[in-house]
Amino acid sequence: MDNRSEVRDFLTTRRERLTPERAGVPFFGGRRRVKGLRREEVAMLAGMSTDYYTRLERGNLTGVSHSVLDALAGALQLDEAERTHLFDLAETANAPKPGSPPRRVARRTPVRPGVQRVLDTINAPAYARNGRMDVLATNRLGRALFADAVGATGGFNLVRYLFLDPRAQEFYPAWRTVAADSVAALRTYAGRNPYDRVLTDLVGELSTRSEAFRTLWATHNVKLHHTATKTMHHAIAGDLELTGEALHLPGDPDLTIITYTWEPASPTEQALTFLASWNPQPVDGTTSQHSRSRRDPTSR
Repeated sequence: MDNRSEVRDFLTTRRERLTPERAGVPFFGGRRRVKGLRREEVAMLAGMSTDYYTRLERGNLTGVSHSVLDALAGALQLDEAERTHLFDLAETANAPKPGSPPRRVARRTPVRPGVQRVLDTINAPAYARNGRMDVLATNRLGRALFADAVGATGGFNLVRYLFLDPRAQEFYPAWRTVAADSVAALRTYAGRNPYDRVLTDLVGELSTRSEAFRTLWATHNVKLHHTATKTMHHAIAGDLELTGEALHLPGDPDLTIITYTWEPASPTEQALTFLASWNPQPVDGTTSQHSRSRRDPTSR
């Protein structure tokens, strides 16, 4: 992914969405020939010259200081995720550049046994994923929840499932919101890892095969995933309302555990109790001694 193009498109889309009224810029009516703010208006709000801001919006963040980035983030009213993304893009722009950009191959690798043991002790649906939304490991109830998506090897890519598997739109009643949030999270990861060849291939595949993905990717929206409540419709258990919590692992910086919670004594809890009894066997057809000795995942 070309850093200059990423910077240009990100800053342009942030400027175009900001109206004079929202930005507090005097506007005396009449027809504006640009969408959102003008470049000179952003420059004024950020305390820099129009020529300098134009250079930034054309994709050149080389040598830009943190104070300038802070001023630009304030002028464009960036939220936490957008501000982080801007700094990630600037870090890439200012990193030492070899003769040709490194084409890092970030392969899908198995999780450590300790991470799998953590998943197995969680009495709720849970899985571990990387920044590309590759689900690398699940616990028993997690496999049951995502039974449609889990492949023969036990893993799947959440974004590929969302956009290429028609069952995903039945599984997520609020599919548009879930899809937009997932693409925004993927774009956030891309800002930190512009030379991830597997990510580039994934984005290329989805852009070619899914117009919905292509449209969302072009918005350059970003999102930090901490917690979110989703409604899911499981083919066996019915409707579920679950709140996902993201747990980051200091020893595995690219790995995040997502675990779901629910309201006690709710229909969702009853549905999960049923789902636990239906839960299929692990992918290899065996049940670990740890899993056999554990109490029901939804018991209290």
